[in-house]
Amino acid sequence: MSRPRPLSHDPIAEAYRQWVAHGWESVADGMALVTSLVRAQQIVMARVDEALKPSGLTFSRYELLQLLSFSRTGALPMAKASARLQVHPTSVTNTVDRLEAAGLVVRVPHPSDRRATLIEITDAGRKSVAEATAALNAEVFAEPGLPAEQGRDLLRLLAQFRHDAGDFEVDPENLAFHATWQSSGESSTDSLGS
Repeated sequence: MSRPRPLSHDPIAEAYRQWVAHGWESVADGMALVTSLVRAQQIVMARVDEALKPSGLTFSRYELLQLLSFSRTGALPMAKASARLQVHPTSVTNTVDRLEAAGLVVRVPHPSDRRATLIEITDAGRKSVAEATAALNAEVFAEPGLPAEQGRDLLRLLAQFRHDAGDFEVDPENLAFHATWQSSGESSTDSLGS
């Protein structure tokens, strides 16, 4: 993927100056932080979209297929998929509709709950998600855009942000994962608010 030509100035720095000039200095740091996060997400998603383009998958469709491929049976109830992906059930329904139309998943009756429907990955879905994962691993995840130490620092900060926003609870499994990303001398409970 060719990189766009860089701008001669940082538009977020200019926005910061404008915020200060308009008397909003007390919130200028927050504006710059939020705007930078949104722009960083756009940059990362452009790379993800480029890697996924040959598979015809969007990232949300990829995530659902990968979730199903990781499950023991290759199938999950719609409600459980929605909860694990942290998206509204309507979004999962729309994603399943598209994946089903492409032959990558099927809806099947739940074996013990007549009110529930399972989403089941097909062989074509397994093949598609495996190819997409190989592309993402090679083109995005292997070199996410920051040196390893800075990436770990950013992951730690984002985990703290997500935890504080109520995204996940601090339990032994979460602590074990996040402890692997700690800066030296900092305990995992210090950084994740135990």
